Amino acid sequence: MMKCICSGEHLRVDEIIPSSESLATRDYSASGYSSRAGETDTKVDTSNIEEAESSLRESGFLNYEEARALLGRLEYQKGNVEAALRVFEGIDIAAVVPRIKITVVRRCELPRRHSQSDNTPPMSMHAVSLLVEAIFLKAKSLQALGRYTDGLPENFASDCKLLETLNNAVELLPDLSKLDYDPQEAISAYRRALLYQWNLDVETRTKLEKDFAIFLLYSGHDASPPNLRSQMEGSYVPRNNVEEAILLLLLILKKFMLKRIGWDPSILDHLGFALSIAGECTSLAHQIEELPPGTVESKEKYTSLALCYHAEGDDMIALNLLRNLLNNRENPNCGFELLLASKICAEDSNSLEEGIEYIYKLLAQLEKCDQRASFANYLRGLSLSAQSRGVGSDAQRISRQSEALEALETAQRMTKTKNSSILFALSLENAEQRKLDAALLYAKQLLKLEAGSNVKTWILLARKWDQGELLRTKAKLQIVQGCLRDAVETYTKLLAVLQVQRKSFRAQQKLLKDKQNGSTNLEMETWHDLANVYTSLSQWRDAEICLSKSEAINPHSASRLHAAGLLYEAKGLPKEALKSFEKALDIEPNHVPSLISTAIVLRQISNQSPPVVKSFLTDALRLDRTNSTAWYNLGLLYKSENSASALEAAECFEAAAILQESEPVEPFR
Repeated sequence: MMKCICSGEHLRVDEIIPSSESLATRDYSASGYSSRAGETDTKVDTSNIEEAESSLRESGFLNYEEARALLGRLEYQKGNVEAALRVFEGIDIAAVVPRIKITVVRRCELPRRHSQSDNTPPMSMHAVSLLVEAIFLKAKSLQALGRYTDGLPENFASDCKLLETLNNAVELLPDLSKLDYDPQEAISAYRRALLYQWNLDVETRTKLEKDFAIFLLYSGHDASPPNLRSQMEGSYVPRNNVEEAILLLLLILKKFMLKRIGWDPSILDHLGFALSIAGECTSLAHQIEELPPGTVESKEKYTSLALCYHAEGDDMIALNLLRNLLNNRENPNCGFELLLASKICAEDSNSLEEGIEYIYKLLAQLEKCDQRASFANYLRGLSLSAQSRGVGSDAQRISRQSEALEALETAQRMTKTKNSSILFALSLENAEQRKLDAALLYAKQLLKLEAGSNVKTWILLARKWDQGELLRTKAKLQIVQGCLRDAVETYTKLLAVLQVQRKSFRAQQKLLKDKQNGSTNLEMETWHDLANVYTSLSQWRDAEICLSKSEAINPHSASRLHAAGLLYEAKGLPKEALKSFEKALDIEPNHVPSLISTAIVLRQISNQSPPVVKSFLTDALRLDRTNSTAWYNLGLLYKSENSASALEAAECFEAAAILQESEPVEPFR
């Protein structure tokens, strides 16, 4: 190129240097500047630059900016970064860039007649290449000298289109991957956008975080954990989609708390979904409580908190929150809250009356065809049924049981026999009231509705809740048939099943908390049953070992103390047996087996206390009107008193016989 300049040969205006000999790789010499070895001069002489520049400009082929671009490039190639920067600083980049844009645009346009307003003459593509390279090399020079912010315009952050373009590009890439049905690439694009230092504005970053969280939660594609090479040791790395989504949503929530972004109600909805399926409703409650006042309405806040605590089993906290809400006259329309409060009360024997009041208040607000009305009647039936088991008089009990069945039947009619929970409750309630034909009818309807897919329905028919309860029922049947050795073998299998279940629960302790508690209770009762079998076989030592196993699980169990009393009674130690029964009643005053056993032992050791014996038996019948053993022993008591009580004794024996015929091996409930 320099030879052409010196010889006066002209270059065509649009000529572009071939890529094999590009401006960035070719080696030129001009005015004493050379890149050959041994000729490098680390210092620049301004007079020489100006002389060389003047020589190039006077040739008529390079203007001021182009000459400086060429000379600066030569200095940069020789390693004279400071000298190159001084040359580049003589180029007015702000004035050059618009001319470059115009040239590029015109090159891309179709041939047309330009208006007279297009006064700016286009540059040659050769000049464009020189100047673009000069801008790039100036930036590299500033980088090499550690001057990272030099050269940026003052309004770069707000006005420069580069940031806007970058934000749009980073935001668009994940969407393109989703449209291309490539979920893994979309996940990678989201992570690249959020983990790399793109200098994104807060709105774009927040939108990316929200979109990525939504994609993780609802797309149905499992994302492998991110590989964070720059992660500090001990830092948290999400293990699955839900954890990563929770982390992203919490970051957004934190930015809102710091007042960097505005409030987005959907963030709390998505976070609530994510934390609930992760079993972290307490954490969700804490996030809701930390929100600034006025972020969400008071009613919404109380309801959300109540749901969180109810999900975690803290029903009293949930109920107190609902009470505060329902007692406020400024909240007239609280149908859902009334329904939730009544549901919680239905599960607490001390709050049944309060729950029934909530139900009647709700039913007064609802139309008969409302779906919530059917559920309200269902809860009313459950509450009245539970209430009937705690009332004192027979008249009240019968009245409550009748109302419970009526409420459940109303709920069943409103749902047109399409609700499995209502059918189950109807079958169970009829079975407990010994209306076995009706119970069987509802159970068959339930089987048909569920197509036999729900084990709880089979449980109701065969009195089994799961494999463990089935084995226990089988053992009870073997005991009734007199096959005690077979019962011992069945109980041994049951304990083995429980041991396997306990190991699996440890791996998922939090999610299976309720089921683990049920398994522990079943194991304890199994030890009691096995102890009773060994007592029947007069294997005292084996029975004592079983009771010690039970004591290790729960030292304050009325059932264990009752089994110990039966062991003492079988050994011929009635006084020790009576002490065990009394301890059981101290722990659980309404323990029906201990009430009956106490009455039996008192009759054996003292004939002077029939009223006391009778009081224990009547207390047992008050709690369980269908207990055939209590009726039988009450009949024995009447028989031993005098002939005037013979009729009452006969009635008790008749009741015992009838109830024994329909008595289940295991209680229905």
